[in-house]
Order: sequence, then C-alpha cells, then structure tokens
Amino acid sequence: MLKKLMSKQTALAAALVVATSFGATAAQAIDDIHFLIPGGAGGGWDGTARGTGEALTKSGLLGTASYQNMSGGGGGKAIAHLIETADQAHGTLMVNSTPIVIRSLTGVFPQSFRDLTPIAATIGDYAAFAVPASSKYQSFSDLVADYNANPRSVAVAGGSSRGGMDHLVAAMAFKAGGGDATKVKYVSYDAGGKAMAGMLSGETHVLSTGFSEAIAMKNAGEVRILAITADERSPAAPDVPTLQELGYDASFVNWRGFFGAPSLSDAEAKAYQELLADMYATDAWSQVRDRNGWTEIFRPGPEFVAFLEQQEGVIGDLMRELGFL
Repeated sequence: MLKKLMSKQTALAAALVVATSFGATAAQAIDDIHFLIPGGAGGGWDGTARGTGEALTKSGLLGTASYQNMSGGGGGKAIAHLIETADQAHGTLMVNSTPIVIRSLTGVFPQSFRDLTPIAATIGDYAAFAVPASSKYQSFSDLVADYNANPRSVAVAGGSSRGGMDHLVAAMAFKAGGGDATKVKYVSYDAGGKAMAGMLSGETHVLSTGFSEAIAMKNAGEVRILAITADERSPAAPDVPTLQELGYDASFVNWRGFFGAPSLSDAEAKAYQELLADMYATDAWSQVRDRNGWTEIFRPGPEFVAFLEQQEGVIGDLMRELGFL
C-alpha cells in the first residue's frame, strides 16, 4: 500500500514538474520571429516591430528577429499576404494598430481583425502635431486660428490614407477648436517617415503622427511638437502641452500590437502572448519604451478581441459624426 502511494506521489510530482516546466518554457520555445510590417520604414508600425524585436533579442528572450516592410492598400496588402501564406507563416507576427479597425470600417480592404489571430495589444502611442523648427506656428492655438480663418490654408501631412487615423485625429482636434472637421486639407503619405519628410520639405505645414515618431525628430532639433493627445504631459517631452490643457476637449491613444496567421493554434498564440508578457520585465524593454515615449497597454488574447470589438463601435460612431462614414 505504501509502495503504491509512493508511486502515485512520484507520478504526481513528475506531472507537476512537466506542467510547471511547460508554463515556464512555453514562451522560450519560440527562437525566432519574422515581423511583418504593413507600411514603409520610419513609421509607427516599423518602429514598434523593430523596437519589440530589439527588446526581445537583447534580453535573450528571443534568438533572432527579422523584418519585412510590405506597403500597399493601406495595410491591406500585408494582411492579405499573411492570410494567403497562413500555413507557412506560423513564425510571423504582423504589427498593426487602430487603422486595422478604421480601414476595415471604411472598406479600404475587405478583411478585419477577425480574419487573423489577435495575439496582444502591447503599447499605446499618443498622437502629436509637429511643425518644422523654422515654422511660424509657435503654438497649436496659432494653427487653429489659421484653420478657422481658412481651412485650406493649413495642409496637414499624415502617414495614413484619407479618412485614416492621422486624418481622423487632425479632424478631431480642429473640431475641438471650433473648426469644420470635414474641411481638413489632408495630404496622405506612405507611413510616418515619408510624411515627416514631406512636411520638412515644405509640402505641408503640420504633421499629424504618433508621438513616438515625432519625439525622435524633436530631439534631433528638426521639429517642434505643438501638442499631444494625452490626458497628461509625457515624461519623454515634459515641455509639450496636451490638447486638454490648451482648452481643446480632445484626447486619443493609438494602440499597437501583434497578429498571427489565422491558422495559428491556441497553444502557439499563447506562447507568443507569454513571450510578450515576459518582455515587459526586462531592462531592454524599459530602454526601448522610454526612448519612444510609449505607454504600456498589454491586452492578450480574448481581452484583445473584446477591446477591438469595443473600439470598432466607438470609432465607427466618431467617424460617422465627422462625416467619414
């Protein structure tokens, strides 16, 4: 009897060791990730994918990371590619953000987040309004004054398509300033890097972009950030005011996160989620996060899906109010 009991205890102990080991090493089983980026170099998607890969590899959580920029169709080309190559793409994570919801609503591409495997939202990036360092605009209020006098006199650059996120945020801000949100003179570029270059060359007057994209150029002395869409000032740029404190009732945060192929198994998706969760505790991640001024927003799996469904409803209502739907 004692021998049988000891045998059962040994078997139970072994099972516990196996279970514990699986929980501890599920994330470690992933040795390399291919990051698919739906836009060009220099944009927010590009920075998020490369920053995440940098943190994972420098911390030792991941062996190697590779990157592929695939522009086209407002991000639709990369989504279609991931779906078409699903069975061969279980080692691929595609970065995306709020535009996957916006562009699906507007019919820019026929797919939605439901056609992929949502892995996790990982960061939040506020929107920012930047002008060249030599610009006549010293404050966001100066910009609003010109816009209200003549909306066509203010050309706004953005790294998304017309009716996309950068356009939507600019319209929201000018509307909060008393202007007509439907009259924004918006110039679309392929990703934030090209939009920044277009503004610096004089093609446009102000850039509507992610805060993390603007802050790098601000630190280089090339632009001034007039305002950000956070509720409070960011420690990464404490001299930059928020729209709220300037008297404009508008705020916005753009989530960014990752999606897997639609044929990804639950176990594979969970392994990716655990890997990203482990990343938050590393010094390498802290350095990447603080350098870019990102806010941590970790919503894995079902929590991510529920968040996306909620955002779909909220953004749809806002776009209808602004005349984009």
